[in-house]
Amino acid sequence: MRIGLITPEPGHPLLADTTALLEPEHTVVALDPVSAGASAGNTLRSLPLADVYLLKSRTPEALDLARHLEERGAPVVNSAAATALVQDRTAMAERALRAGLPFAATRTVGPLAAWAAVRELAGPVVVKSRRSRRGDLVARADDTAALRALARDRPEEPVVVQEYAPNNGWDHKLWAIDGQVFAALRRSELSPEGRGPTRPLPLDGLPAGWEDLVREVGAVFGLDVYGVDLIDTGAGTPLIVDVNAFPGIRGQAGAPRALAELALRRGGGAGAG
Repeated sequence: MRIGLITPEPGHPLLADTTALLEPEHTVVALDPVSAGASAGNTLRSLPLADVYLLKSRTPEALDLARHLEERGAPVVNSAAATALVQDRTAMAERALRAGLPFAATRTVGPLAAWAAVRELAGPVVVKSRRSRRGDLVARADDTAALRALARDRPEEPVVVQEYAPNNGWDHKLWAIDGQVFAALRRSELSPEGRGPTRPLPLDGLPAGWEDLVREVGAVFGLDVYGVDLIDTGAGTPLIVDVNAFPGIRGQAGAPRALAELALRRGGGAGAG
């Protein structure tokens, strides 16, 4: 079987470990979204398709390349449409809330400076770039002065705003690959101390129902490989604050094998060695 990796970083630990499991019985090829996308209408059209592609990039070039491959009939994990959906935090929140998921209430306010100039905060809020991407804005503003300081740094950034939900300062980082769930704890980047190290979290340490909730997120968004950020507000039900397509899932035993098995299943092949 031939497996394609849509990524500028084929040496990423998750991809490298997955490739090692797939080779030498299968062929794994990497497509850089920028260089491959530039030739999508010419060189790529004349090349044989891989049996399946893993979309480990969320850049516009990567999404364009994934759409091109899908139009030619290739399966792509995750699909370009599902990946694009969770990049738009407005669309993400709307889809989640319509589906009844416990997602943080999210307001879309447009360019940050224009909104901050007329807004007086009565309590802390979380300000996020509307478009999820590497280096995007995710910050807590406790008062109007802090909000306007954020606006000075990124005045034209289109943002969404979520009310800050009091919690213990730790994010539950949960990931899923084809229904298999992995978990860790990480001190929140919104805590006063800033983001801290990631701690392993055994699944039997999760509250009842959380694994099922993570799988439900995948069904709602049409994702096979994804991350869900949950916070425990002490109210009994966790609060979903973000969903990510094809995150790194670093340091999770079993994740490369789960990804290799998913690639072979979606490509129609046998199990990984």
